[in-house]
Amino acid sequence: MGAARRLRIGVDVGGTFTDLALVDEATGRIVFHKVPSTPADPSQAIETGILGLLQRAGGAAAEVAFLGHGTTVATNMVIERRGARTGLLTTQGFRDVLEIGRQTRPHLYDYAVTRPAPLVPRRRRLEVAERVTADGAVLRPLDEAAVAAATEALLAEGVESIAIGFLHAWRDRRHEAAARRVVERVAPGLYLSCSHEVLPEFREFDRFSTTVLNAYVGPRMARYLDRLQGRVRGAGITAPPYTVHSNGGLMSVATAGAAPVRTCLSGPAAGVIGAAVVAGQAGFPDVVTFDVGGTSTDVAVIAGGAATSTSARDVAGHPVKVPAIGIDVIGAGGGSVAFIDAGGGLKVGPRSVGAEPGPVAYGRGGTEPTLTDANIVLGRLDPVALLRGAMPVDAAAARAAVQARIATPLGLSLEQAALGIIRVAVANMGRAIRGVTTERGYAPEAFALFAYGGAGPLHATEVAAECGIPVVVVPREPGTMCARGILLADVALDFVRSEIAPLDEAAWAHAATRFAEMQAEAEAWLESEAVPPDRRDADRAVDLRYQGQNFEVRVKLPDAAATLDAVLDSFAQEHARTYGYAIPGRTVELVNCRLTALGRMPRGAPEPPPAGGAVEAARIGLRDCYFDAEIGWRSTPVYDRDLLPACARLAGPAIIEEMSATTVAFPGQTVELDDDGNIVLRQPARTARRQELTAHA
Repeated sequence: MGAARRLRIGVDVGGTFTDLALVDEATGRIVFHKVPSTPADPSQAIETGILGLLQRAGGAAAEVAFLGHGTTVATNMVIERRGARTGLLTTQGFRDVLEIGRQTRPHLYDYAVTRPAPLVPRRRRLEVAERVTADGAVLRPLDEAAVAAATEALLAEGVESIAIGFLHAWRDRRHEAAARRVVERVAPGLYLSCSHEVLPEFREFDRFSTTVLNAYVGPRMARYLDRLQGRVRGAGITAPPYTVHSNGGLMSVATAGAAPVRTCLSGPAAGVIGAAVVAGQAGFPDVVTFDVGGTSTDVAVIAGGAATSTSARDVAGHPVKVPAIGIDVIGAGGGSVAFIDAGGGLKVGPRSVGAEPGPVAYGRGGTEPTLTDANIVLGRLDPVALLRGAMPVDAAAARAAVQARIATPLGLSLEQAALGIIRVAVANMGRAIRGVTTERGYAPEAFALFAYGGAGPLHATEVAAECGIPVVVVPREPGTMCARGILLADVALDFVRSEIAPLDEAAWAHAATRFAEMQAEAEAWLESEAVPPDRRDADRAVDLRYQGQNFEVRVKLPDAAATLDAVLDSFAQEHARTYGYAIPGRTVELVNCRLTALGRMPRGAPEPPPAGGAVEAARIGLRDCYFDAEIGWRSTPVYDRDLLPACARLAGPAIIEEMSATTVAFPGQTVELDDDGNIVLRQPARTARRQELTAHA
């Protein structure tokens, strides 16, 4: 009797679709699946999708050895302001830190744009007597009776959770720890979030904001995770589910419940991690990730095989200072609404029709034209059905909506209106890519565009041309790349210690002590996550700045034995790349020591596409497709990607369809499939492009 199969499942919950990927560890066979999301209870779509995926793969729930999922539950709670009723206990004199912030406006010259109101109103921000200085000395002992009285007052306000944020708890956590014990005694079972546990870094506004966010989403996130575990067990899966967090790593449900703020940008982060692995295997260590879904476009940079990271993000205007992949998000996706603004200009997004009612062509009651409708009008998307025939398309309704809402009011032809919608969206996407490349010291022409998401490959050629990127790479089943990325992620958690001092030999020795402390914590956490010792690892980094600066540059350490001179050299290089200059001789200041605990997960090699065979055998038809005003309509061959053999070669124009996405190759482009089945599109040289246009004028 053979050994039981081991199946691994990744699930990405998006605003429009829930994407799933399954891999058989033994064979590398990958199976993909998509179901409509259920925003009222995301776990419902997860259960439905898992059951459908197992049926499609011919697998059993008992064979599932791993289940990981990415979620936007915490992010949506903040955006929609439907988190828990939260209170804040803070140092006397500092209840208004959340209100004061950095004393900056989101838009300097636009007085109509204001900062969002704090998630905890002033009446629920209570002060207690205590004070620790920046060097850790106790200036005023904690008044535990005041903590108890403040807790009683917050309970009378009906709070579901309490955040505790004291002024210098990053330096000495004892007062916060004592306050936690008091609150637990007065209000047992209440959700608590302490700043020294969530973010032991200096800068009180960021620390308080992040801690409050954690408390705000904590109770409802815990209930969601409970429902998720119940549905997973109901589906017959015994493997405990993991959650992706913002740095692209995996953590258990217990860790996610204690630190839910780390799950913001959960799904997009998994896609970037997967893109780094797949692009690196394909020979492209430097890529710009281009993830276009139904609601948004997410872009990030992978340089030298590693995703760039940041620790300063915001969610709906609220700072969240947790380590995260440097993803920029704009409101441009397949469901983005096209409309004419008050000035008579054509706009696309950021508003989206979402899963319900969806684009007009989906026939679910939508009346506003979207980016998806424009692509159907131009023949770039199948005008009959999507998702391998599972989703019927009403092309006539899409044409009528674009004509009535856009073409007629602007005096354009139907084709001009649909192309205009696409070009406006492409311009928005291009600006986002320049924001993570040119504006951060990277040259776009030195990168490939790694396109995924349901609509990424559809627009990749035009976006690449917009940004001067010469090569586009499209992975297999790009619409489920974030789900596949979960299967390529490692268990991970970030630890940090602030240690502000001029960086000399003494400070570097002190930093080594801090790293040793974090390493011990990391080992304990990996043990709690059941990661075997032979799969444990750690990445280290420091945040440095020139003395007198206010913001830092992240410098990765090659190993635990990195020398001070090597670190200073790396800082000068990174500072020059980021800001365009370095200052030899200026004192460098150490700010933060960072350690990422890693539990390496088994990945296995994906099953390769079929070898041999003819490209023509994958051709499933012809479709009229409109490319641009110069080329116009072209009869374009349509290929089934699953039937294209490895190392296939063809020339544009071509449309390549698969379950989760459609790739459009323009006239003049070359199309190749590599050994792993990735599509590689190369842009034509400018002279060749002009000749192509002339030939088809």
